[in-house]
Parts: sequence; C-alpha cells; structure tokens
Amino acid sequence: MCGIVGFIDKRNKKDKEKILKEMTKKIYHRGPNSEGIYASNDIGLGFRRLSIIDLDGGSQPIYNEQKDKLIIFNGEIYNFLELREQLEKKGHIFSTDTDTEVILHGYEEYGDKILEKLRGMFSFVIWDIKNNNLFGARDHFGIKPFYYAPNMNGTFMFASEIKALLEHPDFIKEVNKEALRPYLTFQFSALNETFFKGVFKLKPGHYFNYKDGKLDIKSYFEVKFDSVEKPIEKYAKEIQKLVDESVEYHKRSDVKSGAFLSGGVDSSYIVATLMPNKTFSVGFEREHFNEVDQAKELSDMLKIENINKIIKPDEFFDSLENVMYYCDEPEGNPSAVPLYFLSEIASKYVTVVLSGEGADELFAGYNCYEISAQDLIYRKLPKFIRYPLGKIAYALPWFHGRKFLIRNGLPLEDYFTGSAFIFNEKEKEKVVKNEYLVGKTFKEVTKPIFDKVKDKDEVTKMQYLDMHLWLPEDILLKADKMTMAHSIELRVPFMDKTIMSIASKIPDKYKVTTETTKYVFRKSAYERLPEEWVKRPKWGFPVPFHYWIKEEKYYKKVREEFEQDYVNEFFHQKELLKLLDDHFYKGKTNGRKIYIIYVFLLWYKKYFIEG
Repeated sequence: MCGIVGFIDKRNKKDKEKILKEMTKKIYHRGPNSEGIYASNDIGLGFRRLSIIDLDGGSQPIYNEQKDKLIIFNGEIYNFLELREQLEKKGHIFSTDTDTEVILHGYEEYGDKILEKLRGMFSFVIWDIKNNNLFGARDHFGIKPFYYAPNMNGTFMFASEIKALLEHPDFIKEVNKEALRPYLTFQFSALNETFFKGVFKLKPGHYFNYKDGKLDIKSYFEVKFDSVEKPIEKYAKEIQKLVDESVEYHKRSDVKSGAFLSGGVDSSYIVATLMPNKTFSVGFEREHFNEVDQAKELSDMLKIENINKIIKPDEFFDSLENVMYYCDEPEGNPSAVPLYFLSEIASKYVTVVLSGEGADELFAGYNCYEISAQDLIYRKLPKFIRYPLGKIAYALPWFHGRKFLIRNGLPLEDYFTGSAFIFNEKEKEKVVKNEYLVGKTFKEVTKPIFDKVKDKDEVTKMQYLDMHLWLPEDILLKADKMTMAHSIELRVPFMDKTIMSIASKIPDKYKVTTETTKYVFRKSAYERLPEEWVKRPKWGFPVPFHYWIKEEKYYKKVREEFEQDYVNEFFHQKELLKLLDDHFYKGKTNGRKIYIIYVFLLWYKKYFIEG
C-alpha cells in the first residue's frame, strides 16, 4: 500500500524534482518507509512506500530489463506469484520479489489486457520512455483512489490523494460549484469531477493512455448481474469456497496483520476464516451504538485477542477536521470517524488489516433491500392508489410510515439513492445559495446508472446503483483514506472479482426474503459462525451525533461554525441556524442534515481558509 503522484509539464528535470518532493511530502502517511522519484524533461513521477511485500527490494519506481519502461504502483496484486511464474516461462527476468514488477512485465507481454488477469486492488501508471506514453489504471471496484487533473494551466497531473496535487505550481484551487447540490443528498462526492474544480476521479474498472497532450480513457471491466438458476445449497457452497480462497490470497504479506471486527456477519465471517492473532473494534458509550461487546465475545470464542476502544464525544468532535483533511473531499458519512479511530488503534499492532466491506453490495445486505410481508400486501393495491400516496408522502417532512408509502408507491428510480438520502431537492433550495444550486439533481446522477439495468428486478437495480456510487465513492473511499491516514493497509476479501462472478449470478429469491437480507450469503456462513452471528441484522456503524447535538456543549460548538461569515458563501445562514435550533429546542430530527453541512464547512475551512 503506497501513494503515487505525477505530472507532465514543460519544466526541466531539476524543477520537476523539487515539485515532486513537495507533492510526495503531502502523502507521507501513505508510505512512511521510503520515497522514490523519477524526473526527466518529459515527466515527473513520485512514490511513497508502505512496505508490505519484499521489504528490502521493493522500492519504486521499478524498471523493466531494458530500462525503457517504469512503474509506480499503489495496492496489492494477490495472484502475483502465479502471474510471475507464467511471465518467467515467457522469458521475462525479474529483479525483485514484488507484485509491482509483475504488472510491468505483464504490460510488456499483454498490453492493456494485463488488467483482465490482475486479482487485487490497484492504481498505477507505467511510463514508456521511448514512446512518451503514460498508461494508467484503477482496479475493478475502486478500492484504490486515482485522481487526475487533465489540464491545469497546460499540465496533466495525477495522485493518490488530491492534497498532493495542490502542491504543483500550476494547480488552480477552486471549489467546484456543481458538487455541493448532489453531495447534500448522497452525503458523499457523487460526481466524477471532485469538489476541486478540474480534478476528476478515474472510474473503477477504467484505464487511460496519455500521449502528446491527449487523454484517452477506456473501460476494461463492468459490473453485471445476470442470474442463473441452481439450488441454493450449491450457491452457498460455492460462496464459502471462494471466500476461503480469497481470504487465503489476501493473507499474503511479509508484515503483521489483523482484522477489523464489528458485531455483524461480514467482518465476523472474515475473522472466522482468517483466524488472525488480533481483532480491532470501536464503539460509543450510548446504548445501540456499541458492538464492542459482541466483537469481543466472538473473539473470545475463537481464542483471538480483541483490542477495542470506546470513543468519547469530545474525541469525535476534535477529530473531525483531521478526518475531512485526510478524506480530501467532504465526507458526510459519520462512520468515517470511528473508522479513523479503529485504524489508529490497529496501527499500533499491525501493518495490514482485513475487513468485511463489499458483502452488502454483492449479496444484497442493506436493510433497504429487504421487502417485508407488509410491503408485499400493500403492493397488491392498484398503482393508481399507491402512486399518489407515495408522491404526497415524498413531498412532506418525515412522519411515521412516510418511507413505507414512498418505497411501495413510487418507482425505485424516483427515490432511491442508496443507504443515505439526506436533503431532497426542495429542502436544498431553501438552504443553498442559488450560485451553488447549479449541480445535478439526484435523479440526474442516478438515471444513467439505472438506465443500464432498467429490465432488472428491484433488488438488482439497488445493488447496481450501490456498486457504482455508494461503494466506490463512500464505503471504499473512506476505508482507504482512514486506514492510510494511520499508515496501515486495508484489504477487503469480498471485493474480489471471483466472488463477484458468483454473486452476479444469484437469483433475487436467494438474496432477500421477507425475514432477512443476503440470505444465501448467511447460509454460506453457517459452518464458520454461530447461528446468532449469522442471523444478526445489518447494523452499520452508527454514531450518536443526533443525540450529542441535543447537549448544549455540542450544540454550541456546531452553532459557532454555522455563525461564521464564510458560511454565507454557500448557505442561507438563517436557514442553517433554524435547522440546528429546531433540532435542539423543538425535538426535530435534523441530525444527519446538520452533520453533512457541518463537516462540509470544516472541509472548506481546512482547504480554502487555513490551507
């Protein structure tokens, strides 16, 4: 796990080296073990290393035999030993024992088709010195980040984190006005262009070539769901076999490793398969916001040491500016903060951690996927009754039963954005200044994705949307950023293309029932886990922010930020203060709305006022 930076401009080699030093310094946390730089009059490439494989010989850039191609790479290729053996048979000579070098020789042998052979997480670039061509790629699911600015004052630049790009003299720091509107619904940066104008994310499953000032981006992998009928027992066995195999691959490491553990089935399944020496858990003191006891109980049953921490409210609030800094963009999912503390405690013991991200998207585990018996009964009513009721409910503030009427009355495409839906369009119009209401509505973001699965069932549509938005832009992004903030590598065994290959074939009836989510996945876990863990409902990573800001101390802390002059750049300040006061004084449920605005302001202050 590492960090990469690079740029193509007209500066000389010496000037490029100075700039690269500053850029790599900003991502020191991604690789504190060593630094590598390549500079010529044509290109500058920089690298920070967190040593995981071939501790002594894996410094980058790494060159091919002829020294006319080189690579800088962030991630892990889990099947590198098998690929290396194949390449050696074809005559390739290796100078290191790294997975990095396998990509480089694989590119020489197969060109961009090497991407189809890789099993792992990655973002990398390969520079062809003779042909002045830059080839780069991002992994299938978007586990590793890759940001690029195609034209900043004539310079093409890229990095693992945006903060590194800011150090280039040609970088123009400007807020992308189109990013705020969708963020306030999704709670994360939902556009391909980031909150920094002119900076984009290379999409998961995509690669590019940059030559003679032209950027050509293409797809090499696409998520597809096409169900295949076979007995559920067969699917359960196949899932178990592939999870075992994936965990075995994800264990490959030359450093100490452990696992994150909550009380849910996903991380528990990984832990029971991996059997690490240590597990790590965090929680909060408030009831229903703490899974530490369950995590410790399972660890004790498996005879594994569990190291845990209870996060106090002051610690939570004090960490928010740091969390926003490491995320690069506003991250409105409060669970990023406990993940930050979880990574901090793990970093004292291990360099690699395995975790359960991805199972919910692959196997339909979120509560919003579940269709209850009441839903099925209500859906028997004629649509001309359900649809008007759904529209009325959608236009009204929260009330008991609102969600039921919407999900059973409106088409999925009219309301579903994933596991979070914070502000609707009318609510945004009340709080956001007109000049920041220029971005896409949530439907304009989701429609191109839904259009690709318009003939699929409802659950598959939700999975498909989450695989393209929620997973890469929130779940995997914060997992990467929070672990790397503490210089540890997170590995996600469920995010494996072989597991995807089986998950994509599972019929809807095996995914959710009226009683549970990810039905067949849970069935596959029975040989690994006690029944109580297998049946445990999805809980997520809840944070009691809603309750804390009902306390005067934390209410005042948020209000102080909402009262700052710079807030008027984006929001109608009176409306923000009303949101907060209604929550504090009148018992309104505005906690999620308050949080995503609050952390957006902290992000803006960190990068544009103090930065």
